[in-house]
Amino acid sequence: MEIRKLCTFVEETMTEMDKKVDPPTRKAAAIAVIKNPFAGKYQEDLTELMDNGAELGTLLGEKCLEALNIGPEKAESYGKACIVGLKGEMEHAAAIMHPKLGGPFRKALGRGLALIPSIKKRGPAGCPIDVPLNHKDAAFIRSHFDGMTVSLADAPADDELMVVLVVTDSGRPLPRVGGLTVDEAKYEDGLR
Repeated sequence: MEIRKLCTFVEETMTEMDKKVDPPTRKAAAIAVIKNPFAGKYQEDLTELMDNGAELGTLLGEKCLEALNIGPEKAESYGKACIVGLKGEMEHAAAIMHPKLGGPFRKALGRGLALIPSIKKRGPAGCPIDVPLNHKDAAFIRSHFDGMTVSLADAPADDELMVVLVVTDSGRPLPRVGGLTVDEAKYEDGLR
């Protein structure tokens, strides 16, 4: 895998609607910009990209934890996204994100019973993407239905893929729409 760039960002919300958020909510995005070996041509076998996904699940998951300065047990929400450059196809993003990335990402976070929410799109350099989030072990915890918008001014180039993993140490700031809470969840089936 040819990685051109690795980036990490932390978003920390300390106030919301003039109310203090204590402790602040935090989200970390780890991004890898990689060469798309199949840009500009049809390739039946996408195993190379699937294998890249496995590597990126570990690498970017660990980078998120490092950026938040937390251990796996403190990770609460997660999500994944990919922008494929204009000479690639949507299936290239799917190959990176779905067959092999999830297991290593979950392992880096110490568990991950819930489905990892995801999104993919084709776009030019500078294109933003909204990474969907939910609780990593109980998807029905409403306080953790959220997202994080990321973009890089110079990525993806037409022959690249921009892969993004996001991890949080909390839910939304000041959640108050009811539903299952972190304390009430059973953490058995990935849903409740």
